[in-house]
Amino acid sequence: MMKATTGITDLHCHTNASDNTFSVEEVVRQASEAGVATLAITDHDTTAAVPAALRLGAELGVEIVPGIEISAYDFDRKRRAHILGLFVRPEHSSLAQLCAPTVELRSRLSQEMTQRLAAAGYRITWEGVRRYAADGSSVYKQHIMNALVDLGYADELFGDLYRKLFSRGERGEPGIAYMPMRYVDARDAIRAVLEAGGVPVLAHPGQLGNFEAIPGWVDCGLQGIEVYHPSHNVEDRGRALHAAAEHGLIVTGGADFHGGYGDSGWPLGSIDAGPECMAALRGQVQLNKVR
Repeated sequence: MMKATTGITDLHCHTNASDNTFSVEEVVRQASEAGVATLAITDHDTTAAVPAALRLGAELGVEIVPGIEISAYDFDRKRRAHILGLFVRPEHSSLAQLCAPTVELRSRLSQEMTQRLAAAGYRITWEGVRRYAADGSSVYKQHIMNALVDLGYADELFGDLYRKLFSRGERGEPGIAYMPMRYVDARDAIRAVLEAGGVPVLAHPGQLGNFEAIPGWVDCGLQGIEVYHPSHNVEDRGRALHAAAEHGLIVTGGADFHGGYGDSGWPLGSIDAGPECMAALRGQVQLNKVR
């Protein structure tokens, strides 16, 4: 679903509280300038940017949907999964308790990655890397690569050097900076979103290969599916729409905006979830309250 002329609803966006190069203030202002009427702030494993986004959104006429994107795992099929929580209560303890270990582990592993690179001869320091994530909840591989690019080791963030250093080793040896990450169970992520008053949505299932898990996750409370996403091709969108119809899931979409750490071909507001999606989400929030 491509960009509409007015009243855009973009339900997947990050800030530098996680892995966007832009601050929450810059993101909300860009959304306003792009004609986005409704924007979900869905940082990875944190809602830290939501209060500021709500304040600035009120000033600029952009409705902010309080959200989160929980980094999760399908332990039955051994693959990653991302669960969006839309209309969550950002201060709710269920989100903090579930996500705090992920946030802490991510930064600790990033520090170990940085130390490995320094030991391998790269002129990189943990203090230097941390500066790129000064306003964030965690340090990401993107911040390490940003430091390497600025030090002259590469011309782009996600090119040959990134693949060489951080490869999981699916087609050979893992990269020297690859560190396996532990994630929470996707079912626990769904439950936490529900406990926080939100609507749990399966993010970009085509990208992570999550279609087979949908029936089981619906049984534990999944209520939406992200159909329109930059990573989805025609087949992915078709499969996601079929799953939505089969299981009564709300169809959502968003640009998954990461600023300089994302795909520049998909700026804020380039995917519009539409008014029907917002109406369905609002209705589901009310239904969840009476359950």
